[in-house]
Amino acid sequence: MDLQCIEEASLNAWPALKQTLYDGWVLRFSEGYTKRANSVNPLYHSTLGLGEKINYCEHIYTEQGLPPIFRITEPFAPPDLDSVLAERGYQRFDPTRVMSMDLNAWEPLESPEFTLIELPLDPWLQIFSQLSGYNLEKQPLHKKILELILSPSLRVSLEISGQPVTCGLGVQQGEKFGLFDIVTHSDHRNRGLGAQLVNEMLHWARQYGARLVYLQVMENNAPARHLYTKLGFRDLYRYWYRVPESM
Repeated sequence: MDLQCIEEASLNAWPALKQTLYDGWVLRFSEGYTKRANSVNPLYHSTLGLGEKINYCEHIYTEQGLPPIFRITEPFAPPDLDSVLAERGYQRFDPTRVMSMDLNAWEPLESPEFTLIELPLDPWLQIFSQLSGYNLEKQPLHKKILELILSPSLRVSLEISGQPVTCGLGVQQGEKFGLFDIVTHSDHRNRGLGAQLVNEMLHWARQYGARLVYLQVMENNAPARHLYTKLGFRDLYRYWYRVPESM
C-alpha cells in the first residue's frame, strides 16, 4: 500500500487556502483555522539540515501571523524532527490514527429505514454546525476550505422523522475515498447511527469506483475507534502535532 498516496489524498481533501513547498516539506496556511490546514507537513525527501529548516518555518509562519505548527507523520517525518522540536519546547498535541479499509473486503450493514440526504455545501454546513456545536464565526473559513476541494465530494446527513441526526463528508480521489467530519447529535449517540451513515457513504464510494477508504481519528476517541474497527477499518499509521509551548 502506498502510504504517501494516501497522505497526499488526505491533504487534497482538506486544502489549505495557501500552500508552499520547501525542500520536501508542505507548508500550509489557512488563517489559523484547524491545525491540519495551518501546519508544516514533512512528506518528501529533504536535503537541508533540520535546524535550518525549522528556523525557516518559524520565520515564515510568524510573518503570516500564525504559530509554527509541525505535523509529525510517522512514515514521512525525519527521524530526529520530533525530538529536536521537543528540545525547543514544542509540546506534543492531538495524537491521531489514520485507519483504512479495503472496500473489496467490506461487508455492508443491513440498512434500516433511515433517510440519507445528499446536500449542497451551505445546507450541509448548517447541519454540521447544529450537530457539532461548531462555532458559526468560523464557518466562512470552513466554507472556503471546502470550496477548494477539486475531487468529487459527498456531503450527506441522515434523518429521522425529517430531522438530521448525523452527517459526514466524503472526498474521492481516484480509487481512494476519505471520510471526514462524521458527527452525530449528542441526543442520538450510541444507537448505531454513525455506523449506518458510514455504511451508506461506502455504498456511494464503491459505486463510483473507490477501492480503499481511509479516515483520521484521534487516539483518545475510543468510541469512534471502536466503531470504525467494527466496520472493518484497521490502523495504518499515526501522526501528531508539535505546537509552541505558548500556544
